[in-house]
Amino acid sequence: MGEWWRGAVVYQIYPRSFQDDSGDGIGDLAGITRRMAHVADLGCDAIWLSPIFTSPMADMGYDVSDYTNIDPLFGTLADFDALVARAHGLGLKVIIDQVLSHTSDRHPWFAESRQNRANPKADWYVWADPQPDGTPPNNWPSVFGGPAWEWDTRRRQYYLHNFLTSQPDLNFHCPAVQDALLDTMRFWLDRGVDGFRLDTVNYYFHDARLRPNPPFPQPDGRPAVNPYEMQEHLFSKTQPENIPFLKRMRALTDRYGARAMVGEVGESQRSLAVMEEYTRGTDRLHMAYSFDMLGPQFTPAHFRKQIEGFFAGAPDGWPWWSFSNHDVTRHASRWAGHGPDTDAVARLAIAMLVGFQGTIGLYQGEELGQTETDLTYEEITDPPGLKFWPENKGRDGCRTPMVWERGAPNGGFSAAKPWLPVKPPQLARAVDAQRAAPGSVLAAYRAALAFRRAEPALREGATRFLDLPAPVLAFRRVWDGRAVTCVYNLSPQSVTLRLGGPATPVGPAEGCTRAGDRLTLAPCGYGFFASPEGAPPALAPA
Repeated sequence: MGEWWRGAVVYQIYPRSFQDDSGDGIGDLAGITRRMAHVADLGCDAIWLSPIFTSPMADMGYDVSDYTNIDPLFGTLADFDALVARAHGLGLKVIIDQVLSHTSDRHPWFAESRQNRANPKADWYVWADPQPDGTPPNNWPSVFGGPAWEWDTRRRQYYLHNFLTSQPDLNFHCPAVQDALLDTMRFWLDRGVDGFRLDTVNYYFHDARLRPNPPFPQPDGRPAVNPYEMQEHLFSKTQPENIPFLKRMRALTDRYGARAMVGEVGESQRSLAVMEEYTRGTDRLHMAYSFDMLGPQFTPAHFRKQIEGFFAGAPDGWPWWSFSNHDVTRHASRWAGHGPDTDAVARLAIAMLVGFQGTIGLYQGEELGQTETDLTYEEITDPPGLKFWPENKGRDGCRTPMVWERGAPNGGFSAAKPWLPVKPPQLARAVDAQRAAPGSVLAAYRAALAFRRAEPALREGATRFLDLPAPVLAFRRVWDGRAVTCVYNLSPQSVTLRLGGPATPVGPAEGCTRAGDRLTLAPCGYGFFASPEGAPPALAPA
């Protein structure tokens, strides 16, 4: 099990919204532990916990004020230990979020750093003098709006913040910062975690010369909703010094045996290249993911480009593919126009994911076909939504609570008013309403994940794409003399293909019918076919 992560299925839990057992309307570790069997029964191999550390929660835990303790909202270290023990007892690995690029401005490190320019932690954060006219050191913007620089009156300098002003960036050019962060990782490894999800892994280092970023022309010639997208971020992130630090992290985790790291590549302009670079070889990250499959694109050419392109650039690297997470619109809603209804899109999506070469990530609720929650401005809490409303409504629509019981208050999530509302469209998709329904999205997820677990070609096989016209996506996964052909109709119209050569139906299928040498796929239909590795591809245009 040294490489348990390779081809694994990882279920992301957003702790605030999974299960509230303390009765304050916010999910907690005890609630996660109580509901853990749901994840194991689904057929997953691991869980990823979004941040649970001490935090003022300006960015819902992605602003850490103590890297080695649990925020009281979620429980205690003893609660965390109980969660890990329960997960391991169910055969699940535990990955925790590590937010290393920045801290909260409430972190003791920052409190000391900002006192003056001569204290022991004076260079632990990115400080810079103003330009002669008092303006910021350069043109770098914040992802959350406005300049990436905030004036501090005590030091009479600016500090860098790639996100909120209350999230100052650590200075990774300082060796003591690297050592301190590795110590925090060691703390959790000693506590039994199986790996880390590394937030904004390409943001660690900045250009030490603070050179300004050049402009990035917009495709339509209009300003972007978020001005951050109007720069090519050559100097504010993704610096070459990142690689040696990734190697230090890998050396640390390797000392603990079967551990794994997955990096979130926050890069919209050259994400595939960064994923390849960060996972190449055996001394960097185990896995990386970007936002390329978390956007609106839903074409065979797009998915082929991501998978084929990654393995062409890093044949010894390893990707992580997801369609949803806590930062993006839920894919059942995002891709709704590509099927007869959102449930059909959700069933197609999991059939696609289980066929993809790589590790796959699921986001809580997607196994229910959960849709984006429509929130009013008064209901949202997310900083980007508050800043860029209404063109960007923020991320709260995908973060509303899990729904466990359709007839219970707040879907069984909490006896108190939840921190985000549970609305009727989401309540209708409760776990108990789908558990015994054979045609439910939950049933489709269980069947697809069981198929992937039972089929070595889907976990370990190489990918060979078939040249079929859109809207058909098709490829073969080949392993140990066996080929499994995966075929999907990415549209709301039926398509017909010609089936030739040996092809035995295997695994789950939907809207996939065969008549002689003709194979018809209904809207969002899919199927899997097994054949000997040396046999010719079984599919061709009709």
